[in-house]
Amino acid sequence: MFTRIISFPFRYTFSKIKRRIGKLDTVKVEPLYAFGNEKKILFKARVVESYKQSKPAPGKTYLHNILAALRRYAGSSLPEAQVKVTYHGQTKTLESDLEGIISCSFENSFDKKQDEDRICFSIIPEREKICIDVFRYPSDHPLGIISDIDDTVLISHATRVGKKFWLSVSKNAYTRRPFPGVSNFYKALTEGGKNPVFYVSSSDWNLFDMIRDFMNYRKIPAGPLLLKDLHVDLRNIWKSGGGNHDHKLEKVEMLMDLYPGMKFILIGDSGQHDPELYAEVMEKHPGRVKAVYIREIKTVSGQRRRLLEAKVKDPDAPDIVFVENTQQAIDHAKTHSLIPGTE
Repeated sequence: MFTRIISFPFRYTFSKIKRRIGKLDTVKVEPLYAFGNEKKILFKARVVESYKQSKPAPGKTYLHNILAALRRYAGSSLPEAQVKVTYHGQTKTLESDLEGIISCSFENSFDKKQDEDRICFSIIPEREKICIDVFRYPSDHPLGIISDIDDTVLISHATRVGKKFWLSVSKNAYTRRPFPGVSNFYKALTEGGKNPVFYVSSSDWNLFDMIRDFMNYRKIPAGPLLLKDLHVDLRNIWKSGGGNHDHKLEKVEMLMDLYPGMKFILIGDSGQHDPELYAEVMEKHPGRVKAVYIREIKTVSGQRRRLLEAKVKDPDAPDIVFVENTQQAIDHAKTHSLIPGTE
């Protein structure tokens, strides 16, 4: 209610301007991801009311960032929009759901050495075509990384609602801060792009552009962002990153199925349910997890640790390593030959 009250003058003015310039019914497709293996790709996009968002910059004031956040959450996702998706001569026509989301897959063998690997989206009646590269790795690639984002890569204070809300609206992609050492750690794990990294988060799709730009600016290795299909707007912006986290397990399971020959390093934090989620993954997929790193932003009790150990019955499963900082994770990874050590 509070955010709706304080945002009313902005929303009212914004709608008047859009009506005056004839942009109220302008829509666009925002590609979210396209990735897969040698035979199949998965893709997702959303249809949203188009609006002009100013480019984030380190020098933006709190007011600029708050207005940008209001624009982000005031924009409407559009259901029942028709979208044409094309990929290597194949075409699908999809209708957006209540959240404006379209998602599907293409079956297709592909030789990356010979062809450009891109997928394209356009609104029907056909308008400007938007294309993105496909993120593709073989199903038997030896190693992949699955990482949470909030309080794992990005300092978010997700367990403190007021502080999380203020960071969400008052900062931008250039002024949000990563945990020290994250960029170097992830570059070492991915070996400069040789190994894929997938980011699984309970943040909602309204934050997609902020997270993408943040990753680019902080030089953190790029990978598909698998966020939460949750309707978050100005009335419940504080819910982003919260609620039920079962979708994270579903996305990890999907990655396990898509890359059956791949082993994974799992990275998360202790603030919510990442340790329990990753313990369940190890229980269901013995031998598929090479390491688990949990940033201990919230003290993990002895009882919680014992319950986690009891859940993982595979005697060969790796320990869940709790770290206070990224350097501790780097040291452990070097010791266990997960990243190159010093000469």
